[in-house]
Amino acid sequence: MKKKKEEKIPFENPIDPDKVSETPHSLEYGHHAGSALIKPEDQGKLKSRALNAMDHQTDMQLGQIYEQMKLLASQAQKLNDRKKISEFIYQAESRFEPFINHIYHLYQRENGIYLLSLIGPNQWGKSKKDFRFLASVKLLADHTWDIIEKSEDFNLNE
Repeated sequence: MKKKKEEKIPFENPIDPDKVSETPHSLEYGHHAGSALIKPEDQGKLKSRALNAMDHQTDMQLGQIYEQMKLLASQAQKLNDRKKISEFIYQAESRFEPFINHIYHLYQRENGIYLLSLIGPNQWGKSKKDFRFLASVKLLADHTWDIIEKSEDFNLNE
């Protein structure tokens, strides 16, 4: 007796080939029971958080730039005031040579002429002259004058 050769039955895959991926790692969902859990995110919530963070950061940076601008504007104003008071002083009558880092006082006489003096507004005593006090100033190393004290009625734009 001869054994019959067993007939081979062709294997039929029960999974539909259209539902099988050649590259399962690129799927946006888990492809088997052991896959990592993937939850869909609420895109509106993500965008809202991102926009809030962006608003906060840009507002903070704009605030810093605004503070820097205020500081620069203040420095520019002080420099402009130093220039203007220096113009007044260099037109003023002075009978001494001013020294750097010393404080002097600017007055205006009744006839409109400016006068630079060593005597402060509270130091005249009984011999007080009829001068209008304008400012107390200090000579800086660059030969501009820094305003230490200024009379309220003195306008540098006169």
